[in-house]
Amino acid sequence: MSDSSDKSRQAEPQGSEPQKKRQLRSAEWFGSADKNGFMYRSWMKNQGIPDHEFQGKPIIGICNTWSELTPCNAHFRKLAEHVKKGVLEAGGYPVEFPVFSNGESNLRPTAMFTRNLASMDVEEAIRGNPMDAVVLLVGCDKTTPALLMGAASCDIPTIVVTGGPMLNGKHEGKDIGSGTVVWKLSEEVKAGKISIHDFMAAEAGMSRSAGTCNTMGTASTMACMAESLGTSLPHNAAIPAVDSRRYVLAHLSGNRIVEMVHEDLKLSKVLTKQAFENAIRTNAAIGGSTNAVIHLKAIAGRIGVDLPLDDWTRVGRGTPTIVDLQPSGRFLMEEFYYAGGLPAVLRRLGEADRLPHKDALTVNGKTIWENVQDAPHYNDEVIRPLDNPLREDGGMCVLRGNLAPNGAVLKPSAASPELMKHRGRAVVFENFDDYKARINDPDLEVDANDILVLKHCGPRGYHGMAEVGNMGLPPKILEQGITDMVRISDARMSGTAYGTVVLHVAPEAAAGGPLAAVYNGDWISLDCDSGALELEVDDAEIARRLAEVDPMAASNQIASTGGYRQLYIERVLQADEGCDFDFLRGCRGSEVPRHSH
Repeated sequence: MSDSSDKSRQAEPQGSEPQKKRQLRSAEWFGSADKNGFMYRSWMKNQGIPDHEFQGKPIIGICNTWSELTPCNAHFRKLAEHVKKGVLEAGGYPVEFPVFSNGESNLRPTAMFTRNLASMDVEEAIRGNPMDAVVLLVGCDKTTPALLMGAASCDIPTIVVTGGPMLNGKHEGKDIGSGTVVWKLSEEVKAGKISIHDFMAAEAGMSRSAGTCNTMGTASTMACMAESLGTSLPHNAAIPAVDSRRYVLAHLSGNRIVEMVHEDLKLSKVLTKQAFENAIRTNAAIGGSTNAVIHLKAIAGRIGVDLPLDDWTRVGRGTPTIVDLQPSGRFLMEEFYYAGGLPAVLRRLGEADRLPHKDALTVNGKTIWENVQDAPHYNDEVIRPLDNPLREDGGMCVLRGNLAPNGAVLKPSAASPELMKHRGRAVVFENFDDYKARINDPDLEVDANDILVLKHCGPRGYHGMAEVGNMGLPPKILEQGITDMVRISDARMSGTAYGTVVLHVAPEAAAGGPLAAVYNGDWISLDCDSGALELEVDDAEIARRLAEVDPMAASNQIASTGGYRQLYIERVLQADEGCDFDFLRGCRGSEVPRHSH
């Protein structure tokens, strides 16, 4: 087999019309006939790549988060193969590369701890390698924001391909939702309503196929965010993982990313302020996870878009939740896709003039409204009309006050309406270990009107801000038939969880925030309508209490041990700033680094 060494590494493909070609980024590696070009091409050729693949073809990186330790993404090898077929068909050349796989279900203390690490892996892999564009294979909760954060820091043409949700869970002849059923049944065990045998019997039926959680948890929410931001093709969010149409979408995404190179359609042209406002409105309509607040803020910070916490009030409040999915409603992601998926939701918002920016550009080169204005809709129970919503106002509730000077959030669609305005006595847990040690104690002084307060579980206090904010209720309360109480913490909660839960209190207790000053028996008032969260203690007393506290010691965590943990504690931002590292904000671009030889 001959191996042509034509000195013109950017030759026109045969049969094409003569035109001025865009200089490819990958040509900085492969486009010269000198020593460096020789070296870069030669070692790539040990994989059996012929010389003509280096001659003017866009090199498309496929950023893969496959891992057997990330079961949501365990089918990504096959998904990548379909992307490759699309890239080759469109005249590009695909190169697959692995990055840190942030698996929510196994990683301790929490996948949020390593989200920023994964984003750094993605950023440097893109910038340092010969690629003209990138396809992001995402699925499990933190993989979507991590990969978008890393790609945004480089700003090359980028398209998102989600792995899709798993099939509906099945237990005792009924559908059960990933994650949501765990919280529900574990509470029923504590209340004595079911046996531990009944609880364990649901385990095998919950996760029946490859894919992400089949509820509107964080993975499904972030898939919807990616689509509503315009970073994926239509229907990317909801096609089930094992549905053949998921692989068709992967193939078409491979086609499209090559075209995006020729159009120079960079991520910054899609991730605009308008796109983020569309996503905020969409999150309210779908009953999306509170985690979207943190992740969208972090992505926006990387691309240079100002997205203050109050935008969630300005843009999101007043938006009805029309998607009837667990944990807020009844159905699961299979039904959501069969009902029309996210395009049907966006069409309903747009027809009611509830989609803020119909002209926002998406990765297929069309506006978001052009993509969805004729979207079919098949089921008014799953995707409800706006005049028959699941919740009249599903916009994220942003709270402020002397307990949360920089803000806190609550998800109305998962809360009890009667608790959205509440005044109660604080039952305080200093850290998560304290909570676990005392919550099941029959002598715990607590009644249904009290407010459970959990401290030192924020970004620094729990090294990653674990999803422990939806504290299980005390058994003595559950035995009374009560299933919800107001809970307040600086932690997060799973998107699959539910309840009247105030989260992301900022600043966190471990950073010296007022939450650290709450004592047992203090009165706290919550008013979601006015956005108020107040500790009924005067400022002087709060200051006195804070002066007596060693915030990190109270967290019961190791403060500094070197390595990544120390970097995290020292440089992580608070929840209202997206929990990114302070030195990672901003777009650093894709300027080609100096040669390696």
